[in-house]
Amino acid sequence: MKRKPNGNRILIVDDDSSVAGSLEELLTDEGYEVQSAGNGTDALEILMTQDIQVLLTDIRMKNMDGLELIREARHKRPDTEIVIMTAFATIETAIEALRFGAYDFLVKPFEDLTKIPDVIKRALHKRRIGHENRRIMDELQRKNGELLKSNLEIREQAVRDGLTGLYNFRFFQEALKNEVIRSKRHGRRLCLLMIDVDYFKGYNDRHGHPMGDQVLKDLGRIFIDRMRQSDFVARYGGEEFAVILPETDRTQGLNVAEDIRNRVERHRFSQKESKWMEKITVSIGVAEYPRDGLEVERIIEQADNALYEAKASGRNRVQPAATQIST
Repeated sequence: MKRKPNGNRILIVDDDSSVAGSLEELLTDEGYEVQSAGNGTDALEILMTQDIQVLLTDIRMKNMDGLELIREARHKRPDTEIVIMTAFATIETAIEALRFGAYDFLVKPFEDLTKIPDVIKRALHKRRIGHENRRIMDELQRKNGELLKSNLEIREQAVRDGLTGLYNFRFFQEALKNEVIRSKRHGRRLCLLMIDVDYFKGYNDRHGHPMGDQVLKDLGRIFIDRMRQSDFVARYGGEEFAVILPETDRTQGLNVAEDIRNRVERHRFSQKESKWMEKITVSIGVAEYPRDGLEVERIIEQADNALYEAKASGRNRVQPAATQIST
């Protein structure tokens, strides 16, 4: 009894038309959509234009032998399962074909045609398992990618200030420590800038904390726009910021600080529901490694002292550290 079509396509390749005809009739009755080709060249053309699930091919053919066809089919259609047909005299060739990627082999002449559909079913089952395994692997890779992205986002959030998006105090401490170690190892200099917003309490009192928060965000963007990719900008706490400038000497650090001070002074911070804009200024203390300190704590202390001097001297200015440490 002829079975209902099952949607699977089989390609039979054999230069013996009687063998191909018998197999085509047998597999069509099993519900397969079957095509035949008399040589490897014609078979490859069919493989390139149609989705063939199982390729059933003879080994010994003119024009292109079965082994060459297997190699080409594996390259062009790696998900097509291959079953080979061989005679007793060429069993070694069949074994070689299995090494090339064939799934199974049938020995000619066929003693029991009823076994052939079972071989095709097993080949199809293997193909389905392969597809399912690839689907599972793709899903695992997708989920692993999502997990990695999530972990990176969590890690990034852990080192970022929630308001400004700059690095937070904890990350700043670790970054400065690492940069001092690197500077010691390579005999390089670095500068630390401590920045404080002038009269920020008064600004908050006049305009409210939400507008004060907006000023801090705007300042963060101004600092980032001025920095190199290798620099670190952090919110140190409240209205105070810290900037690490690797491979930067004292003169260069002072120039960067002065440029930052000018940028902030020129910027006009707009007020919500107001047509006027208010000026904000910053005071900056600058310390250099190793001139002003050999250890992290000393460098921070020197930059803080310089910042205090800048504010005590009238604000809106840059002040270098006063104490020089012998190297």
